[in-house]
Amino acid sequence: MAVESRVTQEEIKKEPEKPVDREKTCPLLLRVFTTTTGRHHRMDEFNRGNVPSSELQIYTWMDATLKELTSLVKEVYPEARKKGTHFGFAIVYPDPQRPGYRVKDIGTTVSGRKGTDDAMTLQSQRFQIGDYLDIAITPPNRAPPVPGRMRPY
Repeated sequence: MAVESRVTQEEIKKEPEKPVDREKTCPLLLRVFTTTTGRHHRMDEFNRGNVPSSELQIYTWMDATLKELTSLVKEVYPEARKKGTHFGFAIVYPDPQRPGYRVKDIGTTVSGRKGTDDAMTLQSQRFQIGDYLDIAITPPNRAPPVPGRMRPY
């Protein structure tokens, strides 16, 4: 029998975050896996100690925002700098009930546009040290419009 949390995204966002003193707090190693197909990696790509080959290693803090992480990814992938490129973020974490991993979509950012998920932090989404971040990058010519969530600068 599957057990689901009844905690809503709004309740998670309302929980006060403790600010991270980046001068005194050691950063964590964030293992990020990217695709440029607009879709996240399949969960079987993370099984049995394997991970996808498109790994970026980023040293950051739990208060890192999705917009901040988007900027770091764009430094590595120049083609992702184009205005209108979509970045879909998901946390990949070990499944507590069975061997393998689960995925949780946490938000979207768009190059050159402000959005409601820009200020979302890893901490606010219950990211745990050791989890992975999977980012689906969709070029502007293939990105679906996101009505009501993004607004141009």
